Amino acid sequence: GIMNVWVKGFDEPFENAKPLTKSKRPLYGYFWTYDSKHILYAKDEDGDENINIFAVDPKDAGKETFPESRNLTPLKDVQARINMVSYKNPDILMIGLNNRDKAWHDLYQLKISTGELTLLLENKERITGYTFDWDENLRVVSKTDEKGNTVMLYKEGENLSPIYETSVTEQAYISNWTADNKEFYLVSNTGDLNLSTLFLMNPKTKKKTKIESDPENRVDFGGLSMSRLNREIIFTSYTDDKTRMYFKNKEREANYNFLLEQFPGREVSYQSATRDEKKFLINVWGDKYASDSYFFDSETKELIHQYTPRPKLKEVEQHLAPMSPINYQSSDGLRIPAYLTVPAGKEAKNLPVVILVHGGPKGPRDYWGYDATVQFLANRGYAVLQPNFRASGGYGKEFQNAGDLQWGKLMQDDITWGVKHLIKEGIADKDKVAIMGWSYGGYATLAGLAFTPDVYAAGVDIVGPSNIFTLLESVPAYWEAGRAFLYGMVGDPNTEEGKKLIKEASPLFKVNQIDRPLLIIQGANDPRVKQAESDQIVIALRDSGKQVSYILADDEGHGFAKPVNNMAMFAEIESFLAPILGGRYQKDMPKDISKRLEEMRVDINSVTYIEAETVKIPTNLPTLKNTLSEGTQKYKMNIELQGQNIEASKERIVTKDGANWNVNEVSTSMMGETKDLVVLSGDLRPVSRTINQMGMTIPMTFSDKKASIEIQGNAIEIPFSGAYIVDGAAMDIIIGALPL
Repeated sequence: GIMNVWVKGFDEPFENAKPLTKSKRPLYGYFWTYDSKHILYAKDEDGDENINIFAVDPKDAGKETFPESRNLTPLKDVQARINMVSYKNPDILMIGLNNRDKAWHDLYQLKISTGELTLLLENKERITGYTFDWDENLRVVSKTDEKGNTVMLYKEGENLSPIYETSVTEQAYISNWTADNKEFYLVSNTGDLNLSTLFLMNPKTKKKTKIESDPENRVDFGGLSMSRLNREIIFTSYTDDKTRMYFKNKEREANYNFLLEQFPGREVSYQSATRDEKKFLINVWGDKYASDSYFFDSETKELIHQYTPRPKLKEVEQHLAPMSPINYQSSDGLRIPAYLTVPAGKEAKNLPVVILVHGGPKGPRDYWGYDATVQFLANRGYAVLQPNFRASGGYGKEFQNAGDLQWGKLMQDDITWGVKHLIKEGIADKDKVAIMGWSYGGYATLAGLAFTPDVYAAGVDIVGPSNIFTLLESVPAYWEAGRAFLYGMVGDPNTEEGKKLIKEASPLFKVNQIDRPLLIIQGANDPRVKQAESDQIVIALRDSGKQVSYILADDEGHGFAKPVNNMAMFAEIESFLAPILGGRYQKDMPKDISKRLEEMRVDINSVTYIEAETVKIPTNLPTLKNTLSEGTQKYKMNIELQGQNIEASKERIVTKDGANWNVNEVSTSMMGETKDLVVLSGDLRPVSRTINQMGMTIPMTFSDKKASIEIQGNAIEIPFSGAYIVDGAAMDIIIGALPL
């Protein structure tokens, strides 16, 4: 179904829950304000990732009509980010909005009750993060330069001073503050560190002290849980094959162990707590169990079941398949961690296999636990391998950075050698191995079929890029801070070496090697991997006479969210894989799903390249606001040229001449003097321009239809087909007068 927000009384059964929202798309997330007056949630439109923040009053649940949700950020084509939820003043959020500049989010205070926005910081300094202390004061901001390096700046009053730096291949973040707000907990892997480590850092002295790293020396620091009551550490955690927790609070540790005893073979996670931290909502889960939510009273040890998010799944838990951690060596000897799921009741011998590749790729990873896609594939009779290939997060800086510039190379080997491992161990039928994945996993699917055509029997690419050149050209504007990070992964398209790497790694240029059946699935509104990524490889395969099927959802983005679309997609996947791998599939389906699937199926002969948008030049300029006044401005400049530092100066004199304005600039440097006189009409249209440089005079005159220029006695006329402005001395004046 669609994830919406429902509320119920504590003692009421789940069946009595009342809906608060009626979104047609699953919500990104939801939470209570600390005074319980509002429930806030975030959602976008049709997968465009322009997220808005909404508020709804929980007291309105149960009325005849759905309560009205208020859009607190009703801005078109703008993405909202929540930076801080106020505990001291529950009516306040600190949010980021990229309404001024699509690439960067300015910091605002948002009043929930009224929707009032107050600009706190205009982000013109490439700021990517804001850190608040326990008292909700902004203490540290992070900014990223064009090379991908990040610096933390400590805020004292209006001053920002650098206190910590990381390169594009390193990571550091602030997890929380000490009780007195004088020091913060820093997680970092800078310098000689491989595994990220927890430090305590004083922002004034810049001194940092190691607190801890993984006791088993296997994985990065995972998480820090702190009490809001006494502001002390409750536990630290590390995610290895499974998550390990190290408690600092003995009472909390005893409670956690008590809960594990009540639910043998399962994991327990804390979801939320009362203000006195005595009562909790917990989640009980596992790899082959439907999760359950419980209320837990830590003083009385009372456990009260609240609800099961997937009640129908609860009825068939006995048919779910176990997920097992494994590892194997890649082509260069690097050990690759992975998870293997074997269908329930099946022996791990000579099975059809689906290699399920995660997205990212740098930073994300697969985890142990219940995975709906994995269980779906296992139910259809397939073993599922989820490799955490190099570049995956959590296994140390060296493992993560080992994926740099290895798209289609060693990263792909990590996946291929997983197949070889399963064949060697007798688990996989070598003729019945398919590859499938979302995003980077979709890319790996295309790369697998293009670069290792004999390994796979079929592939399912979901929102995967086929051409890294066009991928880099079309990423969202708000990814600008990560551009150097992207280039570090795949290569810099502005260099010859980078172009070579990118072309070698792009499956589009190796379509002639794809010989196995391929299913491509795409969301038309995907802001990350645009529809053109799928269109162009479908066209290339079609024109090469290759076998390809194409599913396109006009109301989805980077992955499918609407239930009917998801069901239709998985119906297509299972019917695609079954005749190739020999698994099961459900032939009949509800009419709405069948209808939607037919709507999403694309006739590959109808796919064409998206035409480049034609820029239409307006016939006339808009009305310019003339704020000119007579005066003189002087500038001094230092120009770095071929290792030399050249001093230069410029003087601009603006005078009124009847109905016109004269803008006269004189530039002086070691190269000599240049004069540039531009005459503007009263409405700032160009009348004439005269340039004097190195003994040469170049006069120009302008009309609505043409410019007339004389160079060394030769007259040149340049016709215009639309509006124009003149460059030179007055260009910034004209641009500044445009109603932008």
